[in-house]
Amino acid sequence: MSKRNTQAAKTAARERLRVEREREAKRAKVKRQVIVALSAVGVLAVAGGIGYAVVQANKPGYWEEAKDAKLVKPANTTGENGTTVVMGKSSAKNTLTMYEDPRCPVCAQFEQTVGATVKADYDAGKYKIQFVGATFLDNGLGGEGSKNGLSALGAALNVGPEAFLEYKTALYSAKYHPEESDDKFKDDSYLIKVADTVPALKGNKKFQDAVKNGTFDKWALEMSKTFDDSGVRGTPTLKLDGKTMTGPDGKNAPMTVADFNTALSKALKG
Repeated sequence: MSKRNTQAAKTAARERLRVEREREAKRAKVKRQVIVALSAVGVLAVAGGIGYAVVQANKPGYWEEAKDAKLVKPANTTGENGTTVVMGKSSAKNTLTMYEDPRCPVCAQFEQTVGATVKADYDAGKYKIQFVGATFLDNGLGGEGSKNGLSALGAALNVGPEAFLEYKTALYSAKYHPEESDDKFKDDSYLIKVADTVPALKGNKKFQDAVKNGTFDKWALEMSKTFDDSGVRGTPTLKLDGKTMTGPDGKNAPMTVADFNTALSKALKG
């Protein structure tokens, strides 16, 4: 091979290498541009996500917004905000006021043990029943079952006092009342499922729509405020004509039929 041919080969090789390097440089440049572009999009996405999260965090929750909703009072209520709920025969001279929170496990225990006796005395005209609903367990445990359950009770009261009392009994029953840490009452479908055990509420579209639409959510908040303003600090609390009824310990509600009857007799005597 001549020296000329060797030089020509080297020149050609250098040219091929130069061209290949230029191609690599172009590919690298394009790759960098793509990475920069994607990084910018990523930063914007993260920034947008953070911004969205901040906006969502600062938005008022559903129940905060419900405070400003239009108040709809259930039928069978009185008082400025419909939070006076008194049921019973007009001839009954005494009034048993019951302070209860839908999620309260002790309220459920009371209902399961003493509820039938309370209802029998009520039916006999021994006293009227006044109901004051609380929602403080939502604050202590987190969740919204107390508020949502109280709203559903308002929907039942709108149907009638007996529907209300039967529904309250069903909600507190051993079969349907959850552990206090289980926020089942936040679920409208579960509240409707329990209501289907009450004849006046079973398949009752008006009741179901009120639960699903939160018709009485604002009322539930007003009722809860009534409890908060009452000075009562625990549930269940029972008062006959304003006098607190207690069991043998002198502090808590009577939790057996015998203790209830004893406390009732004492309160009736004044």
